[in-house]
Amino acid sequence: MSPTRSTPRPSRVPARVAFVGGGPGDPGLLTVRAAELLAAADAVVVDQVAREDLALRHARPDVDVVDAGHGDQGERLTQASRAKLVVKAAKAHPGGLVVRLMDGDPAVFNGLAEEAQALVRAGVSFEVVPGVSSVTAVPSYAGVPLTSKSSAGVHVVVAGGSAPDVAGGVAASTTVVVLGAPDKAAGALRALLAAGRAADTPVAVTERGTSTQQRTVVTTLGEAADTMEAGQFPVLAVVGDTVRMREALSWFETKPLFGWSVLVPRTKEQSGSMTARLEQHGARAEIVPTISVEPPRTPQQLERAVKGMVTGRYEWVGFTSVNAVRAIREKFDEFGLDARSFAGLKVAAVGGVTADALREWGINPDLVPTDEQSAQGLLDAWPPYDPDLDPIDRVFLPRADIATDTLVAGLQENGWEVDDVTAYRTVRAAPPPAPVRDAIKGGAFDAVVFTSSSTVRNLVGIAGKPHAGTVIACIGPATAKTAEELGLRVDVLAPEPNASALVDALADHGRSLALAAAEAGETVVRPSQRRPGSRKRAT
Repeated sequence: MSPTRSTPRPSRVPARVAFVGGGPGDPGLLTVRAAELLAAADAVVVDQVAREDLALRHARPDVDVVDAGHGDQGERLTQASRAKLVVKAAKAHPGGLVVRLMDGDPAVFNGLAEEAQALVRAGVSFEVVPGVSSVTAVPSYAGVPLTSKSSAGVHVVVAGGSAPDVAGGVAASTTVVVLGAPDKAAGALRALLAAGRAADTPVAVTERGTSTQQRTVVTTLGEAADTMEAGQFPVLAVVGDTVRMREALSWFETKPLFGWSVLVPRTKEQSGSMTARLEQHGARAEIVPTISVEPPRTPQQLERAVKGMVTGRYEWVGFTSVNAVRAIREKFDEFGLDARSFAGLKVAAVGGVTADALREWGINPDLVPTDEQSAQGLLDAWPPYDPDLDPIDRVFLPRADIATDTLVAGLQENGWEVDDVTAYRTVRAAPPPAPVRDAIKGGAFDAVVFTSSSTVRNLVGIAGKPHAGTVIACIGPATAKTAEELGLRVDVLAPEPNASALVDALADHGRSLALAAAEAGETVVRPSQRRPGSRKRAT
């Protein structure tokens, strides 16, 4: 008689909860430990401040996102209600991990104590991962140190109650940090003034701190309250002599593309490196897909070619896009193959982004052009067929259905037999929502970055021509020619045909615009603010 096997019982232990600091706004300020926990989380509990997109940037696609900011009717939840939701989420994911994502640092002004006590009562284990606090981060991004030789003390006021505690901030040698809604913060500053702090003490008021929409206004304590009351967003005000250093130390709001809204007509999967580069220069990217990638109508030819990779039919496999890598990888998964099946094959990649996609798969390409990263550049770097050195004379090129013949024809001239196979089809994407189309045509975007002729044609086809005041940046001469043929004025041409060079060239253009304005004694404004009816505001 064979022994019986018992079926493991599902865990009844509630999930472990990690209180994680999400930082003050800039996603780059998330800690390494916080990113690790988000990637492992079964559920993420967010509130009205910590942004859901920050969680989704690091979490698994199947993560359960719980809104602890608002109830079913849209009402703002109390701290006690949030604590109940965290406990409920832990019990709903037994044996798993729940991340409670909090704005800034969980230990500072976020109700950590009440939620943690609720977990203790429910028998749920937890840990706390500190985050970057807005108390220190926002002044740093505004170019205002909190201490100096003459200002050694810091007094923090959380504006919200009827009687803010300002007694510790009256001395001229103390820097005061005030956080809260504009009207509440204004009341705290009035209280500080009434307590005896000098009216001419400089004040820096920052809203949406550490984001690319950050805005800082420098005023005095006597005038700051009136300046703040009209605001719509939570603010952080720094009161003290260190505010005078902002003119020399402002590093964030003086980035060449600070505050720019840049349209990126690519898919989300393709635009990651470009979006990150734009953020480094202070811009905010909005992605509008212009193409949709679909499988070939008849997959038999692609399937035969993939099998030929395994049976030794090819000497080389050439990848001309990330989409081609993705298409072959999906076929490998479908057939139960992995990167080991590339053994014995030579692999070529058209450029750095495609090469990175291969390396992520565990494949280090043998050939990547160092100059022009295009079909022509790949052809120029590709060695001709040599019957004494190459045991096989055949090349497999998995490509798009609309790919040009430049690479195929050139390889054939160099003695190679080429299997040019459609690995995926590119079709024009659906038009973006009406507000986005209106923003494109109305000049709400400061710039558009085009990475190929097809992105130019498709964007104009699905959304219309960008406004005449929008800066047009193109990755190369062919893309620029297409833009000009469609009636667009090209302002920026990348010195090298890659995304990083394109964004850097746009940043150089933004820097030159700011310099020209400064030399003319004019207020620096973004391109979108130059159109008639737009509100000009200094950056």
